[in-house]
Amino acid sequence: MEEIEVPTEQIQEEMHERAEHARERWVSYVALSSALIAVFAAITALLAGHHSNEAMIEQIQASDKWSYYQAKGIKSAILSSRIEVLQSLGKEVAEKDKEKVDEYRKEQEEISTEAHERESASHEHLRHHQILAKAVTMFQIAIAIAAISVLMKRRRFWFLSLAFSALGIVFFVLGIR
Repeated sequence: MEEIEVPTEQIQEEMHERAEHARERWVSYVALSSALIAVFAAITALLAGHHSNEAMIEQIQASDKWSYYQAKGIKSAILSSRIEVLQSLGKEVAEKDKEKVDEYRKEQEEISTEAHERESASHEHLRHHQILAKAVTMFQIAIAIAAISVLMKRRRFWFLSLAFSALGIVFFVLGIR
């Protein structure tokens, strides 16, 4: 999975430049709030990337466990076939072989439990990633609308930007739980 990129540097520079030359004081507040939103966006993007990476690692480890599970199953099947062939030929089966089959099956149960745990952890990290990705999106939209408010000199767009920021913060909080 790719890391979420927050391409807001150029927008930030443009807003700060306009804020310096603006006569209206609220433009400075827009620049300041946009800078804070950009910080939230960057932090959130890092957390989303972290959860994405962890989800992938957990899924890889689950796949490894399932491969190990299959290997134990194959060993058990081969040994069980050997036991059946010996029994059909009327030959004696070593008790050690029967115990080994039982051991393989018990190991498979343990491996299966571990694999399911890894899969659950992967799904949980992916859930966090998806929520945090929504937060990053809200922050990016907020920054873009803030830039529009400065360019068009419309304060109401700045308030809309703050609303998107608040929504981003809600997703952020939900994503870090």
